[in-house]
Amino acid sequence: MNTQPRRVENIATDRGVIPMYATGVVEQPWGSYSRSDHEIWATLFRRQRELLPGRACAAFLANQQALAMSEDAIPRFDALNRHLRAATGWELVGVEGLLPEEVFFDHLAHRRFPVTWWIRRADQLDYIAEPDLFHDLFGHVPLLMNPVFADYMQAYGQGGLRAQREFGDEALLNLTRLYWYTVEFGLIREPAGLRIYGAGIVSSKGESIYCLQSSAPNRIGFDLERVMRTRYRIDSYQKTYFVIDGFEQLFEATRQDFAPIYPRVAGARAVPAGSVLAHDHVINRGSGEGWPEGTDA
Repeated sequence: MNTQPRRVENIATDRGVIPMYATGVVEQPWGSYSRSDHEIWATLFRRQRELLPGRACAAFLANQQALAMSEDAIPRFDALNRHLRAATGWELVGVEGLLPEEVFFDHLAHRRFPVTWWIRRADQLDYIAEPDLFHDLFGHVPLLMNPVFADYMQAYGQGGLRAQREFGDEALLNLTRLYWYTVEFGLIREPAGLRIYGAGIVSSKGESIYCLQSSAPNRIGFDLERVMRTRYRIDSYQKTYFVIDGFEQLFEATRQDFAPIYPRVAGARAVPAGSVLAHDHVINRGSGEGWPEGTDA
């Protein structure tokens, strides 16, 4: 393993952001974190933990507590791994930055979750374009303690590897949309109301409020093929959130054979991020207020 990991970040240019990729696994250089790094973790952790009760799903809050995460210091991967292995057989591996799809899928398929070893800077507290340690650890790891969600993540990785071998780029785009609208920006229905489970939301102060309280976005019941057709936003809060009834719904969706699904989705027109279709199960139709101009991803 590399003992001196790099900090691999996207490159911003006047024509947009150029993604930079890493591939290897690295040891977490815990002893090299600065006082500022630990303070940034503490600030973000405290802010989200104060905000999320009543907004995040029960499983997220309970499992984060079970992992013994706190604001005191950046968690050690090896300490978290002891909890994860005992609960669901998952483990964390350190990475230097964004991973190519095949590498990412392979990790998930083998119950390894890649965590960026470095944390954002103080001037990036409210937004960073790529995943960093806070997003990965705080946002993603707690639900890996949930057996059903953990199985969904492994099934997703296995499906990604198969899509690369057998179905090509269009199928990979479908899977990217599925990951985006579930693992990153998903909502779940609980007895007390809609709650957040997506890591991109629970790690963001602004979107944790917006996704549940704003009248602007659509909130639509989860439908696999609808999600796989739907474009999304990478530069703003989402125009549409898809709501699951439970993690079992996600796992059941990924257990089926996607081979006949990919041609159906490929033959249908992509759905703009803010659109509502006639057959949608609409929980809230958004007003669209404040939606940005520009092209969906």
